[in-house]
Amino acid sequence: MAKREKLSTESYKGVRDFYPEDQFVQKYLFEHMERVCELFGYEEYNASILEPAELYRSKTSEEIVNEQTYTFTDRGGREVTLRPEMTPTVARMIAARQRDIVLPARWYSIPNCFRYERPQRGRLREFWQLNVDIVGASGVEADAEVIAVAHGILRSLGADERNFEIRVSDRRILDSIYDSVGIAEDLRPDITRLFDQRAKVENFPEKLSSLIERSRADTLLDQLARTTSTKYLEDLRTTLEHMGVRNMIVDTSIARGFDYYTGMVFEVFDTDPQNRRSMAGGGRYDNLLALFGGDPIPAVGFAMGDAVARDFLETHNLIPTYAPATELMICIVDKDATSHAVQLAQSLRREDVTIAVNFSGKRIGDQIRHADKMKVPFVIAVGAQERESGRYTIKNLPTGAEKTLPASEIAEHLFSSLG
Repeated sequence: MAKREKLSTESYKGVRDFYPEDQFVQKYLFEHMERVCELFGYEEYNASILEPAELYRSKTSEEIVNEQTYTFTDRGGREVTLRPEMTPTVARMIAARQRDIVLPARWYSIPNCFRYERPQRGRLREFWQLNVDIVGASGVEADAEVIAVAHGILRSLGADERNFEIRVSDRRILDSIYDSVGIAEDLRPDITRLFDQRAKVENFPEKLSSLIERSRADTLLDQLARTTSTKYLEDLRTTLEHMGVRNMIVDTSIARGFDYYTGMVFEVFDTDPQNRRSMAGGGRYDNLLALFGGDPIPAVGFAMGDAVARDFLETHNLIPTYAPATELMICIVDKDATSHAVQLAQSLRREDVTIAVNFSGKRIGDQIRHADKMKVPFVIAVGAQERESGRYTIKNLPTGAEKTLPASEIAEHLFSSLG
């Protein structure tokens, strides 16, 4: 019989395993995202990771559809894509029930998405991405609100406004310059995507000149550089300041690569020199829902990826200290105490205490060291004495303090100690 090869312990390239310490940070991120969204009146939604491939053709960008999606043909002969982003999905969902959904709708979700691209810092093949959208509201107030949500999340995570900046532009600026320079409609999507990659592209002027003649490229760049702001962008700045957001800057180089943007576009950048990158971005997409039939509906939103958000926390020393979900470990002194320990654990769980019972049979000292290594804050040892007296000594492992109490007072003591 041939010797069977061992399976690799490596995960698929570009994805992550979340061990408890990693999941703790992920949950921390999600809880802050959810809380801030709900403070602004947003409702949570979700959808399947599987979408018809057609949903992304001409609605996202050719680069993502042709080069970055996980697309396959299912057994029914249908072309299916693992979602690379959520905006087309939310547009599809609202278009499907356009007459029933009360507008404006404020929706948010934190789905996992997939893109087949080269893994690097902050950019993975599977990632989770907060999506926040207002559908059915036009005007500067709605644009400002989605920016304020992104700002609020970073502030909630402990960031100072000096740690990040909100760079804002307007697709209508580009459209106007395209018109004045005489850029053909069919060339505009490729040029816009090139502008979106501008900071990462070497010899940008030469790349631009490969798409349009050099004189037009020079004129386009000159006009864009001379456009420092617009009345709309200044109105947006004023509205944001009224909402307590004071770190917006106008940056006409912000373009966003998706084809569906129609107005305001923005990105949130880390200001630390070690991590100067975009952490969130979005904008207005007023025509996307019309692609599903029916009337156009104004919409604006943004997305924030979990990997770049975590990098931001690490860069600014904002990662929370790991704390296990388990508040108390019951250590069993002798085998005869097992039944009593299990009953005590069950009674305390009914009072919302999170408990692990140590069934290892090891010496009590080893069991306590095990709890300490797991960072469980409290332990109780249960043996013959505890069974007979009905009183238990609770030890606070971080401080070494001990207190002996009846079972009826354990939960209250733990809650007061844990704050």
